[in-house]
Amino acid sequence: MKDLVEEIVGQVERLTALEIRGTISAIRGQLIECGGISSIASIGSPCRIIGRSGREVKAEIIGMQDGKAFLMPFQEIDGLGVGCTVILESKESAIYPHKRWLGRVINAFAEPIDGKGPLLKGEEAYRLRNTPPPAHQRQRVGEKIDLGVRAINTFASCCRGQRLGVFAGSGIGKSVLLAMMTTYSNLPIKVIGLIGERGREVQEFIEEYLGEEGLAQAVIIVATSDESALMRKQAAYLTMAVAEFFRDQDEDVLCLMDSVTRLAMAQREIGLSAGEPPASKGYTPTVFAELPKILERAGPGVTGRGSITGLFTVLVEGDDHNEPISDAVRGIIDGHIMLDRTIAERGRYPAVNVLRSVSRTMPQCNTKEENELVVRAKRLLSTYNDMAELIRLGAYRAGSNAEVDEAIFYNPLLEKFLSQAPKERSTLAEGYQGLAEILATKPK
Repeated sequence: MKDLVEEIVGQVERLTALEIRGTISAIRGQLIECGGISSIASIGSPCRIIGRSGREVKAEIIGMQDGKAFLMPFQEIDGLGVGCTVILESKESAIYPHKRWLGRVINAFAEPIDGKGPLLKGEEAYRLRNTPPPAHQRQRVGEKIDLGVRAINTFASCCRGQRLGVFAGSGIGKSVLLAMMTTYSNLPIKVIGLIGERGREVQEFIEEYLGEEGLAQAVIIVATSDESALMRKQAAYLTMAVAEFFRDQDEDVLCLMDSVTRLAMAQREIGLSAGEPPASKGYTPTVFAELPKILERAGPGVTGRGSITGLFTVLVEGDDHNEPISDAVRGIIDGHIMLDRTIAERGRYPAVNVLRSVSRTMPQCNTKEENELVVRAKRLLSTYNDMAELIRLGAYRAGSNAEVDEAIFYNPLLEKFLSQAPKERSTLAEGYQGLAEILATKPK
């Protein structure tokens, strides 16, 4: 009897999984219409499409209507046509991260693209579309962390488990600032998602800004701008899943994503293809539904676990900091760092506008003395900013206003303090000490 049972079990284990197949009935742009699987499939189900030449194309179901499933491919659709077979994958999209992934560069499918051989697989599966930890089980944000940039350390301090946004127009230096924070941060693990990045800048980011030492502490996920919308979106989900793995190993993780705007653009492209109505500036409703789902995955973990400190860049369209994506992201995260084009044009980098930058953990994370330094410095910068036009035109006469005279004296010192070269590191203590020394200088 025992032998019979073992034989039956062996035969069952050798059975192949049932394949659910459908057929392409229409192709419109990047949208593929398929019949025969809609009664079994669900939104987000992965599929394989067999092209006429036998080439397989990975795809995902993004919509359904009238007994048809609508697919969007991850890769180029050359070779696909009406009548081609669609195979529904039985498993949900998941990855098996491992600690040995540190120092590696991977794509949106968690495949290595750095030529260093295959990736080791961990034991536990992590869903790409995971949900954030329950709000009532999460820890509070922790102590201040050192990001190595004076302007941010002193005027927009970041705490462990906080989520900060870096808002900037194109060409103002947000990628360089992100690289500085990656290199100089005192957190032990970095997970970096380059979403929709220029292809030529990926290697430049790794070699010039990170270097071997920085790369050894990081996992880099890349989906360049020429890749499909689904690849860019999946790379963002993969970034968060890898960060969650290290968080669950009781590590404090610095998760950087450049940029959230390109993720939103990818979701807009997917939504419009699926027939969603455009809303604000062409962005579909699912864009604004997806943003909190992914941004809320960063933050403190549950009791006894690590944390994910999130730094997310937002590419501001037309230098309008109130455009829809900037406005939506600002309402979700725990602070924002504004980069200003006028400051960059004056030659001061990083071009952080400290008067418009806000950290929601300040002033609670600072000592009384540190808060007094920051408030006084901001007041001096604000006074100078209000009178800057008159001062440049020579219309202000020295001695007319004591506060303005004081602001004029301190402004070049504060501007020099806020300026920092990409290869220069500044610790938290050095930042506050330097600011105290400047404000202790007496006007002549």
